[in-house]
Amino acid sequence: MREHRGRMRLEVKAPDGRMSSVALPFDWVKGQTGDAVARVRSIYRFACDGHTLKAAATLAAGEAPAAPIDWPTIAEGFRLQKLEHGTTVKPETWEAHYLPVVSAAVELLSSRKAPMNPADLMDQCIRSWPPGSRTRQIRAQSLAQFLRYGVHRAGVPVLWAPPTNLRQHVGIKSREAASASQKGDPFTDQQILNLIAALPQDVAGLRWANAIRLMAELGLRPIELLHLTIRTDSSTRKPYWWCTYRKRSGGGSTDSRRLFPLPLIAEDGEGINWKLLKQWQAKLIELPPLSGGNSPADCIKTYLNRQPAWRSLREAMAANVQRAVPYSFRHSYSLRGHQRGIDAGSMAQAMGHSLEVHCRSYPWASVAGTIAAFDRANTFLPAEAS
Repeated sequence: MREHRGRMRLEVKAPDGRMSSVALPFDWVKGQTGDAVARVRSIYRFACDGHTLKAAATLAAGEAPAAPIDWPTIAEGFRLQKLEHGTTVKPETWEAHYLPVVSAAVELLSSRKAPMNPADLMDQCIRSWPPGSRTRQIRAQSLAQFLRYGVHRAGVPVLWAPPTNLRQHVGIKSREAASASQKGDPFTDQQILNLIAALPQDVAGLRWANAIRLMAELGLRPIELLHLTIRTDSSTRKPYWWCTYRKRSGGGSTDSRRLFPLPLIAEDGEGINWKLLKQWQAKLIELPPLSGGNSPADCIKTYLNRQPAWRSLREAMAANVQRAVPYSFRHSYSLRGHQRGIDAGSMAQAMGHSLEVHCRSYPWASVAGTIAAFDRANTFLPAEAS
């Protein structure tokens, strides 16, 4: 708080260091300190709900627009803006991503019990979709665009500016939902190769193909695509993959780790050498955008769901009572390792989790280990005893 021309002015420093301020209707005198403190507390409460400082001050002052807002007309203007101006969207994108939530917002705002602020409007418009889901995130982003259009282009009072932090409205997936998104079945090497070959041969398709290659050959979680680097062995001077990601869980966090490639083998027995490490060193691998959704796994899922080859693969897996998910590329790495005789402990370390988690997540790990152990034991028996 500081004095400005005999009046009080509230100054706020944002986390990025930028300053913003707003005038308060109080004289710079001791007698009005109590009222000023109460007003600042109200402003703080509205700011915590996601309002800008100016909007929060307006709400705290109890100021409301005198004239009703013509939300249907504003919605039509927003539709034309999205379809015909600026960074336009396709009609089908408008129908799928914008129209449902904008229509719901207009209906609510035109009702007798209309929401009184954008935060409440946001919650009411997206609560039908699961917390943390990609659809809920898209709906929140679309509604925020609509409100910004209303404030900046249609004369809607600034108090209707959308919350700056949408995460508090989108929410986070429950542990059960997040776990379900990881539960899937492994692909065969040939299924992965067929999928990659069927992706579009454009720039985007090549980027997504590289992401799939890395996940399949290195056994990566989708998020670990963002944490890849290369180190050099101090004794051999040979480069190797390193993952800096540390997964946090109830039992603590995993360590960053060295990665061990397991190249795929086609049905005809030919080994597949993508030379990923050399390409990465030469900066020839460009990954797709993986930060637009709730997680890289969601981004991968969104892209793949648009691809006919992925839909066909899912149907084929479902016919065999199996489930195809983005984590299936990682699961295939585990199965490939056990098929090639790598013990469960080594596979667990390479994949960045404990042996207990590995055997629980991948049943073939414990089964293969048991079979191998008894096979080794039985090799010492006389032929007639075995």
